Amino acid sequence: MPNATLLAISHGTASPHGQAAVAALVAAVAARLPDVPVRLGHVDVQQPDVTASLTAIGRDQPVVIVPLLLSAGYHVHVDLVEQSAPWADATIAGALGPDPRLAALLAARLADLHGGPDDAVVLAVAGSSDERANEDCRATGRMLADLLGRDVEVGFLAAADPRLGDAVEAARSRAERVLVANYLLAPGYFHDLAVQVSAGAAVARPLLDDAPAVELVDIVVDRYRAAC
Repeated sequence: MPNATLLAISHGTASPHGQAAVAALVAAVAARLPDVPVRLGHVDVQQPDVTASLTAIGRDQPVVIVPLLLSAGYHVHVDLVEQSAPWADATIAGALGPDPRLAALLAARLADLHGGPDDAVVLAVAGSSDERANEDCRATGRMLADLLGRDVEVGFLAAADPRLGDAVEAARSRAERVLVANYLLAPGYFHDLAVQVSAGAAVARPLLDDAPAVELVDIVVDRYRAAC
């Protein structure tokens, strides 16, 4: 599919900071692919939604939908499939994670917290009713543990156990300081919740909290090219 439109689909957020962070990522992808039409839509919260985005592109243009989602759960396996079904030339690429480059970004965010080798590490993830998404997050936790050379427990903010607050408390019983790696794409509701329930633990910034990392742009481009 030469020059298929890249339709990046984010979860959507009410946070202006989060919206700007995701838009900056998509702008960086567009700059990397100057010969490819690049658009941004959302599966929830914001407009345009998937249907409106595809309608604006048109049925005569092939489209690759790249989910700006860190794991492949209900939104990827059900929402995107159902909403793109009327478009014969729409292809859904893989989710952003799990990917070793994301684990490396998580490790870099943790380094900003200036932790020590005896600190416990918990990975904060949103959580999903789709166990496939939760397992994707656990796989990222294992990648991060391998990079750090220490145990990493996954704590979920919704839909699955252990919940992040419980995981932080369990880690605090084993270590004087707890660091929370933030497996969330951008600032917003879940990041605020992670800070709240972590009860004083040091919480790293989301993956998109400044200029988009080259690795994130690379992953989006790689997902697009693989689907093409």
